[in-house]
Amino acid sequence: MAQNPNRPISPHLQIYRWGPHMAVSIFHRATGFVLATAGMLTLLWWIASIAGGPESYASFQSWVVSAGADATGLQTAANWFFRLLGLAVTYSFFQHFFSGIRHLLMDLGAGYELTTVRTWSIAVFIAALTATALVAMLVASRFMGI
Repeated sequence: MAQNPNRPISPHLQIYRWGPHMAVSIFHRATGFVLATAGMLTLLWWIASIAGGPESYASFQSWVVSAGADATGLQTAANWFFRLLGLAVTYSFFQHFFSGIRHLLMDLGAGYELTTVRTWSIAVFIAALTATALVAMLVASRFMGI
């Protein structure tokens, strides 16, 4: 069966002009994945360590929360990894949250004008970064003595 060369092609990623709204949509899916995997696995590890008793919880804290002075190099590296993971999960939460609010407003019929879509999309990124920075500063000042 021969293809008609004059037939219009379906729009695809090379034809569309990229905008912030596309990035918000992709980030919404990616942050949902991060929250579902990294966040949930860490949460389950934390709950299991609580159920395991004081020694299990102390081990969890030494790996995740604070390595302490007697920690091995691997524990210290894991501790910094989990701090970065916590920051990534925090950003993912706020990105997903603000993007969800944007989607809810659009489901209500608001914000379909091109300038509004662009403004709200950029606002989602700014709000997520700002909220993550505020939480990071709060955690650093309260719990890490910085």
